[in-house]
Amino acid sequence: MTSVLGLGNALVDILCGVPNDDFLSQFDLPKGSMQLIDENTALKISQHVKKYELRKAPGGSAANTINGLAKLGVKTGFIGKIGNDEVGTFFKEDMIRSGIIPNLTIGKAPSGRALVFVTPDSERTFATYLGAAVELVPDELDEKEFKGHGYFHIEGYLVQNHDLVRQAVKIAKKHGLKVTLDLASYNVVEQNMEFLDEIIRDYVDIVFANQDEAKAFTGLDPEGALSELAGLCDIAIVKVGRKGSFIQRGREVHKIGIIEATPLDKTGAGDLYASGFIYGLINKYPLSVCGEIGSILSGKVIEVVGPKMDDHIWENIKEMISEVTPK
Repeated sequence: MTSVLGLGNALVDILCGVPNDDFLSQFDLPKGSMQLIDENTALKISQHVKKYELRKAPGGSAANTINGLAKLGVKTGFIGKIGNDEVGTFFKEDMIRSGIIPNLTIGKAPSGRALVFVTPDSERTFATYLGAAVELVPDELDEKEFKGHGYFHIEGYLVQNHDLVRQAVKIAKKHGLKVTLDLASYNVVEQNMEFLDEIIRDYVDIVFANQDEAKAFTGLDPEGALSELAGLCDIAIVKVGRKGSFIQRGREVHKIGIIEATPLDKTGAGDLYASGFIYGLINKYPLSVCGEIGSILSGKVIEVVGPKMDDHIWENIKEMISEVTPK
């Protein structure tokens, strides 16, 4: 089976349910966004959340997608950077347990972490301290790590590191990998418009975006944005929450529904949709089936807190996938 290599911020998610939006306002965190914070702010916020129940889980958008693929039996690898600390060890050991080959270098700063605040409506807001994750530089990319893979998946949160991403996609295309990009957050898109336009046109084969990210990039509604994105790359996917998702390749367009789910936490929904969609492509399923598999994974992950699901849920997911795939 075709293997997938991911590149992203090696982060540990610290998930916290908050009773209302007041906490977000207190720390100037726009609801539903991803804000970068420094180490001092991370410490200050951490002090304030001690009264809430916290849950720790290995995270980072691309790492979540790669983990989902590994759980479906796909051979995977991940490139990132961690600190020489307990958080970094926690991240690496979880990858190894999941069957992912970790290509992790050690940085000078503490390991990165994402403080994830989940409001009662299941929306999640990120305050991210990148730490060692952002210390990864182009010279540390080893071409040998790219060889033998079929797909290369990048998270949008990483595109602020222009030189690293540009070098990575050049290496990936040199070795014949299909490049997939998840736009990740509307404010990241707004801050990196010219760069995203460049790499999507020149290097990216498949783009994943939710409706806010698609609008930030194109200024259009979901279907208009889908058409514009599909004109820049091979396959475009625009996710529209409870309304499902749109997929377009050339003139081929599909509208995909969602599965019945009881949302608890939307963390990882987009990341796991990408896992399911890429899994479908690897298996050469029709685009509509790829979208259905994406919807299954995203629907199941929002029923748990955090981006990771227990093995019994994955067994259920595999049964659901077998029901929608061609026999």
